[in-house]
This record gives sequence, C-alpha cells and structure tokens, in this order.
Amino acid sequence: MPKYIFCTGGVVSSVGKGVTAAAIGRILKARGLKVAIQKLDPYLNVDPGTMSPYQHGEVFVTADGAETDLDLGHYERFIDENLNRACNVTAGQIYSYVIEKERRGDYLGRTIQVIPHITNEIKRRILLVESENKPDVVIVEVGGTVGDIEGQPFLEAIRQLRLSIGRPNCLSVHVTFLPHIGATGELKTKPTQHSVRELRSVGITPQVIIARTDYPVDKDTVEKISQFCDVDEKAVIPLVTTDLLYKVPLELEDAGLGDYITEYFGLQVSKPDLSSWRKMTQRMRAAQEPLRIAIVGKYVELHDAYMSVKEAAFHAATAQDRRPEISWIYSGDLERERNWDLLKNVDGIIVPGGFGERGIEGKILAARYAREHRIPYLGLCLGMQVMCIEFARNVLDIEDATSSEIEGNAAHPVIDLMIDQRGIKDMGGTMRLGIYPCNLKPGTKSYAAYGVPQIHERHRHRFEFNNEYRTLYEQNGMIFSGLSPDNLLVEVAEIGDHPFMVGSQFHPEFLSRPNAPHPLFSAFVKAAIEHSHHPTTENGYIPRDRIVESGE
Repeated sequence: MPKYIFCTGGVVSSVGKGVTAAAIGRILKARGLKVAIQKLDPYLNVDPGTMSPYQHGEVFVTADGAETDLDLGHYERFIDENLNRACNVTAGQIYSYVIEKERRGDYLGRTIQVIPHITNEIKRRILLVESENKPDVVIVEVGGTVGDIEGQPFLEAIRQLRLSIGRPNCLSVHVTFLPHIGATGELKTKPTQHSVRELRSVGITPQVIIARTDYPVDKDTVEKISQFCDVDEKAVIPLVTTDLLYKVPLELEDAGLGDYITEYFGLQVSKPDLSSWRKMTQRMRAAQEPLRIAIVGKYVELHDAYMSVKEAAFHAATAQDRRPEISWIYSGDLERERNWDLLKNVDGIIVPGGFGERGIEGKILAARYAREHRIPYLGLCLGMQVMCIEFARNVLDIEDATSSEIEGNAAHPVIDLMIDQRGIKDMGGTMRLGIYPCNLKPGTKSYAAYGVPQIHERHRHRFEFNNEYRTLYEQNGMIFSGLSPDNLLVEVAEIGDHPFMVGSQFHPEFLSRPNAPHPLFSAFVKAAIEHSHHPTTENGYIPRDRIVESGE
C-alpha cells in the first residue's frame, strides 16, 4: 500500500495548496519515489469543462481525455508524470455516480445519505489513484478551505480512510496563511490556530503546517505555531512568497520537509538529488534580456485562464536565456482600434485557444498582422483556426470565410464542426479530448521543431479545418505539416514563406515542462529571438520602438 499525504488549506482560499502539493511531489520524486497527485474539488460541476475561465481559470486536459482543474497542470509540470482522470474528483462526479446507482436500484431500497454513501464513493475514488498509477506516495489535495460546507464530506471521507489504511500510512499537511498587520509590523498566528482547531473538529490533526506568508518568519513565530497547534517545531515550515514558482520545492527541501516526510513514513529512499532543478532555477533567475511576446486572447485580464500557455512560454524563453515580457492583449480591443501599440512592439505573437464569438475578429486581425509583418506567430487550437480564416480572407480572397462555430450557415466555413461531433447536444466531456497521434511532413518547420515523424499531443476541440478547401490552401502557400494518421484531420498548419507562422489544432502547452520545454514553443522562441535581432522585414516594416535616430 502506498503512503498518503492529505493537503488541506486554511485561513483564506488561493493560499497555494496546489503548488505546495506539486512541490512536495517533486522533493519526494528526487528521492527515487514514484508519486501521484490527486485533486478533490468540492464544487457540484462534474468537471470544469463547461465552466467559464473567469470562474475556474484554465481547463487542463489529461492524456486520457479528462477535463480537469488547472492544479493538475502544476502537478504534471513539477513531478513530470502524466496523470489521468482518476486524479481529479469533483463533488459533481460523486453525487452523479451515487444518484445513478440509486436510480438503477443498486441500493435495494435503502435510504441514500451523505454518510456512508457519498463518503464511501469519495474513498473509492481516492483509492483508484493507487490501482491505476501504482505510486509509492499519493498526495491528495482538498480544494477550498477548511470550514467550507461543501468540503465537509471530503474531510469526513479522509478521516475514515485514515482508519482503514492505518494512521502510520497517512500524513496531514495543512497550508495556512499568516497575515501581516502593517500598523504593528506583526505576523499573526491566531487565524492559523483557529484553522487547525477547525480541522481537528472533524477528526483530522495535522502533522505538518506550511505557513504561507509575504514576510520573513522568525523563530519565535514558528515556536508559537508549534506550541499552540501541537505540531513538531521542525514540521512548521514557513513558505515566503517567491517570484519564481519553481523555487518552492527547493524552499521546502531546504527547510527539511523531505527528510521529515520520509522519516515519518519510515521509507528507505535514495539521497535526494535536486541539483538539476537548482541549476534550472538559477538559469531562470539569470535570464534578464527581455523577449517581448504578445498573448492575444479574450480572458487576458485573468492570467490563470492561460496558465499552461504562460508557463510554456516561460520554460522555452528562459531555457534560451531570455526573460519573457508578456503583453496581455484583449482581442476585442484590437477590433476597436485599441492597444495596437502593444502588438507593434513585440518579438512574437501567441493566439491561444478559446470558444465563442466574442473577440474572434480581433484574433483574426492579430494573425493578419503577424503574417503581413512577418512576426513569429504560434496559434494554439482556435489560434490555428483564426490563422486559417485570415489566410482565406486576405490571401485566397474569400471575404466571407469564417468558422461554423461563429456563423452556423456560413457560405465558406473553412473551419467546420467535426463529423463525429454533429448531433451531439450535451456540452460536458463530449469534445475531441485527450492524446492523439499526428504525422509530420518532412522539410517543414514543424518537423524541424520535433525532429521525429510522429508525435502524440493532447486535444480539446469540436471544430477542425474543412478539407474541402485543403487543395486551394496548399496551392497558395499554406502547408499542412501535421495530419492525423488517416490524413483526414489537419493537426498542424504553417505558412511556407513566413519566418515562423505555425498553428496547431492540439494544445502543446499541456506537455511543456520547466526542465523540458515543448519543441513548438522552443522553435517559436528561437524565431522570436531572431526577429528581435533582425527587425527589418521584407516589406520594410520596422517596429516603431526600434527606429533609431539615424533614420533607419
């Protein structure tokens, strides 16, 4: 049986449980342990797939096609393991499953209650991670904050599970926040004490407290938390806010958390090796020369909506000793002739995925600008589709070219609903989801980026390039450099005579790792660096901030 680490949060939400759980996974993996991480989300949605990014940020897609919480992206990036649908459980999944069983008569007329039926199903889902991933350690993060009504069944299930699998096989990590009182210059521990008391009231006593704070924590404060929360002093770990996410595992390791956990469980492990991770973070910190990248989207005021895109760009840029300066541009502003000055001063443009009509014309304008001014462009999912729409309108002279997602009865739907999606009415979990193979065309920029003839990437879409227009596009300079093995689906498109204008129907950002940047992002960054060195293009355009006094 694997060991279980249960991570809960207290005092405030968004305290950093996800990153903390991921960082614990990293320091345990550095000791030779196989780690899996699971997120328990108390909301009643079955998954975040139908939720607005304003509500829940990015939807992260696993290899087996589950639409999950963005924290799973943190987990995968930190521990470099592909997780599956068992690793994200929501209250909606639990209740739906139990009610379906009740409707079938599986409970033989018994009254269905939160305890034991809901809690039993939660326990079953937690144990699924063990059977499907075969880890040495399972880290389970409970979403929300201790005291939330909707989280109570999950905490009760964990309390019961600790009894059935044995308390020595379980460790409770409680992540809290230490507020700072500016008037007195004090960090206050009382909210942490109350939070621990609340956790104890449901029968769970934490063995480790991670004290998140924006200010340094002195020894007296650590001793106070230890005394009043009945936790070993060496298990009270201050975690001061850092500007580099990937330093968190090193902070926890240097504080002794890895040794404490393995000693608590009595695990025989190898000496921890985080040397490559330290070198990686040092390189990230050392990258000072800026690389200006625009991300043109419809949720740009909420950066969490593009979490994996942002991190993938950071991985690729810092690996080439550049610090990405991201201009977040709302595509709707471009339609209103706003923020064009931001777009004109960048070294590369990324148009990420999305759904719906709002802001679509602004994304098309961004694609046109990148093509005409020969600025490196990376289109992701919808970003590839708008690149194809723009090409049809302004190169093929099909003025009313569009996507049938935007205009259902379009005369020229160069982007159209996939055949196997037609007739589907349910919105949740019905898209083309998960990992699929793609064959790359030799001699293309995409093939050069990957260096292999076949790749496997994760998808999340309903619409695709319309094959009725494929020949016309190819005759006019568009290269379909990535196709499904049966040649029916366009997976990657690029413009042959452009320095770098590539769009993928899949989401490469989901496979980027801090110590292994994704090939497409790396190729895009290299092209952006080249553009920054040689801004003059064939049509004579020079970004306005690079016009020098000599009159160039």
